[in-house]
Amino acid sequence: MKRRSFLQGMTAGFGAYAFNPLMAADQAGNPLAPKKPHHKPRAKACIMVFLEGGPSHIDTLDPKPALEKLHLKEYSFTKFGKKTNSFYVKSPFSFKHYGESGIPMSEHFKHLPEVADDLCMYRGCQADSVNHPTALSHMNTGNKFSGDPGLGAWINYGLGSENPDLPGHMIMTETYYPQGGTNNWSNGYLPAQFQGTPLRSEGSPILDLAPPKSVTALHQRANLDLMSVLNKKHMAKHPDHNELAARMNNYELAFRMQGKVPGIIDIDKEADHVKKMYGIDGSGKDGFNRQCLLARRLVENGVRFIQVYSGGWDSHDYLERSHKARIQASDQAIAALIKDLKQRGMLEDTLVVCTGEFGRTSGNTKRGGGLALGRDHNAEAMSMFFAGGGTKAGHIIGATDEIGAKAVEVVRPIRDVHCTILDIMGLDDNKLTYFHGGRHKQLSQIGGSVIEELLV
Repeated sequence: MKRRSFLQGMTAGFGAYAFNPLMAADQAGNPLAPKKPHHKPRAKACIMVFLEGGPSHIDTLDPKPALEKLHLKEYSFTKFGKKTNSFYVKSPFSFKHYGESGIPMSEHFKHLPEVADDLCMYRGCQADSVNHPTALSHMNTGNKFSGDPGLGAWINYGLGSENPDLPGHMIMTETYYPQGGTNNWSNGYLPAQFQGTPLRSEGSPILDLAPPKSVTALHQRANLDLMSVLNKKHMAKHPDHNELAARMNNYELAFRMQGKVPGIIDIDKEADHVKKMYGIDGSGKDGFNRQCLLARRLVENGVRFIQVYSGGWDSHDYLERSHKARIQASDQAIAALIKDLKQRGMLEDTLVVCTGEFGRTSGNTKRGGGLALGRDHNAEAMSMFFAGGGTKAGHIIGATDEIGAKAVEVVRPIRDVHCTILDIMGLDDNKLTYFHGGRHKQLSQIGGSVIEELLV
């Protein structure tokens, strides 16, 4: 390390060291300060792997042999008040049962079977929308229409941050944002500090993480100190100006991140066998794999809630080709994340959730004048799985009917999934409220209940 870099690093460290006691003295006014949970938590962090586009439960984790006999037979149903003709579609994939639990998986899962007995499979969830933006918003915020806080925002609002030098709510996507964009991880009506921080998939994960070469850490510290003095004078005259307080905290957090984040996001420091386990090969096509490994590193460093998005699951046609490709692109990294957490003794207090925004139908309409084999959106049946965090490892909870069209056992809405995640994190949805628009609001919107069948 060059002498100048060393001195700049020391200056930044001393600046943060001097600032931390000031922050500690003002914990009552710091919304990111650690808070006591409502009850004893099962997990301290949550990683949500979001399979965006609506993965087909029938072709991944919930096989339906009855569709073999019905394949290509027509049937009618009512959609949006209009009678529609469709035809049944069998799965193009074969299935095997894995582990002592006998959880079935599609033939293209080569790595997930290795952690079958660590999974809690849930087949009883039902969504409220078959439209991607509204369904994504619902799964992420509890509201089909954008503007409400995301799940990660609520968790950090309720618990505060374990690491004052990092955002408590971080997002990783592949090449593009999911439909609905940043509204999926917005702070909504909560203070601005709780919004999600996206990490970019290419280039620097966070824009402007490194200051210009002409700006030293000493210059930045002096600028922030001067701004703090001026802002505090303004706040004394305008004590209800919450946006200014949030901006001050964000400036300071950004400064501290410049010293902390580069080392955390540098996964090249990981051992070769760990990178190999995740399927990181430097090919340029291993972005999702790298993000799953980074999710583990972020949890190690005190980040409460992390989302990793895998896109491209919207298979209205060419199901065999597209779902095979998506399974193969995500299988190894998801399995590695669970194995890695378990090997490090972190799985028991980290909740991993893998879900989409809805499931898919047992049949499809005729598209393009021919039989393009695929599936439409289905809000009445979907599969998701959990690992760690006190969930029932090696169990299948709930069920769909014989053709996968509708959930029929342990049937619960998305708000109950949210209440369950909050409960695992030590939070009670009925107590985790925020006064806005003349009433106390909560993640579940109208109240929900914990799905006890999922918990040990």
